[in-house]
Amino acid sequence: MNAGYISAFAALAGSLIGGLTTFAAAWVTANVQWLLQEKTRRQELYQQFIEEASKLYVDALIHDQAEIPPLVSLYASINKMRVVSNPGIAERADKVVRIIVDTYALPNKSFQEVRAMMESGALDPLRDFSEACHEELSRLSSQALQFEYRRA
Repeated sequence: MNAGYISAFAALAGSLIGGLTTFAAAWVTANVQWLLQEKTRRQELYQQFIEEASKLYVDALIHDQAEIPPLVSLYASINKMRVVSNPGIAERADKVVRIIVDTYALPNKSFQEVRAMMESGALDPLRDFSEACHEELSRLSSQALQFEYRRA
């Protein structure tokens, strides 16, 4: 075989390997960035839902009339979750809204009743939802770390 062919083949192989390595690194970086952006977007969505649902739950404990716009806002958040989250997240969020609506139908609570609910653990309708969100966000972080580890 001619020495010129060997040199040309080696140069071509080196360029191909270098190009594939650069492409793979860029692909991994893009995936890591997307996962981190997705995690941030979901964190903001879950945080907004938790804040709105908490306020509405407190209102439901001390009032017997619900205002419809805040409930509609919660359902809008749930539907956003259906688009980006696993189904369990939206199911738990829907359960929270049902608890809130049901609470409006119950008699108003006194401070002593609220305290008793707190001690029994009945005052936290968002616990299951929050734990499911934590699991999902942890999974996204793990995926980002795995991509980052593969790049290294």
